[in-house]
Amino acid sequence: MSRTYTPKASEIERRWLVVDADGQTLGRLATRVARLLSGKHKPTYATHIDVGDHVIVINARKIKVTGAKLETITYARHSGYPGGFREEKLGHLLERRPEEVVRRAVKGMLPHTRLGTQQLRKLKVYADKDHPHEAQQPEPETAAGGTRS
Repeated sequence: MSRTYTPKASEIERRWLVVDADGQTLGRLATRVARLLSGKHKPTYATHIDVGDHVIVINARKIKVTGAKLETITYARHSGYPGGFREEKLGHLLERRPEEVVRRAVKGMLPHTRLGTQQLRKLKVYADKDHPHEAQQPEPETAAGGTRS
């Protein structure tokens, strides 16, 4: 009988990784980041425990979107009040808040549970190349156990 592998808290090793979004396609970048956040690149991966790394995404302003997605993809929200429905196109949100575009793309690829919320907290997105996490000594993403850039 096989048992579910559960890593102990002492076995979980978290690293800080930097992913440069300059020239990357939004969806491909989001899948790589979601994989790092969930810990699927580690041999100690378990589906029910957060074993992923902290990820810093820089240059979010310089991501690419293929096709007509800038005009066709819309983000919707509702305040709960009558007439409170708001809609925004991807192109407009990318100009206004590029960090939010990357964060929402990654959020959609993580579990829609408390585990996914916990994993999303380890994501830091910045529009430019500057970030305040130098004290954590982040490594480039290519050094993350065989992942590619």
